[in-house]
Amino acid sequence: MSGSLFVTGTDTGVGKTLVASTLVHLYAAQGLRVTGMKPVASGAFQAGGRWCNEDVQALQAAANTDLPAEWINPYLLRRATAPHIAAREEGVRIDIDHLAHCHAQLRQRCDRVVVEGAGGFMVPLDEHSNSDDLVARLALPVVLVVGVRLGCINHALLTQQVIRARGLRLLGWVANEIDAAEPCRDAMVESLLSRLQAPMLARLPWQPGMEASQAARYFDSALLPA
Repeated sequence: MSGSLFVTGTDTGVGKTLVASTLVHLYAAQGLRVTGMKPVASGAFQAGGRWCNEDVQALQAAANTDLPAEWINPYLLRRATAPHIAAREEGVRIDIDHLAHCHAQLRQRCDRVVVEGAGGFMVPLDEHSNSDDLVARLALPVVLVVGVRLGCINHALLTQQVIRARGLRLLGWVANEIDAAEPCRDAMVESLLSRLQAPMLARLPWQPGMEASQAARYFDSALLPA
């Protein structure tokens, strides 16, 4: 393995940050030097006179390294919307070469880099490039977070298909129960187990406010990407 992996999701709001932070937490517990990376973050707030993002803060809190924020999160966009829309509003061009450079700086200093995407696997970064173009450029294996709710099976299978079409490897997936009222969640997970061609790394139960240290107990350490 390259030492890095990419965490994507079947959609936005399915728990990518929780899973990415948990992977950072688990690798740190193994004694590895690890950092998270959020190449593009949309949605910022001001704290202490600077712009911040909750996803980036969660990744940094789980890490056991102290590396420049401009490498961990090269692009912080203020509006919480698709990156290419938020970037266009601010007159920013998201440069994949720059993202690759920042990733390389992190890799030189860490044993593991957990890269968290924005939205789903093919979310646009500009008028010509999508998130999957970045993953292909970096040649990263992928962990897929499936938000267990109506429609997730189709979204998961389509994402798997695109990952394979790009010549990338699906390392594993996480079932995250994001809809407490979903009566068919067990059946959905069973369907995914038979259709996704990668191991299920964890099944996270519905638990509002779950943190990385709590989610870690649900991961099968033997399946953790090495």
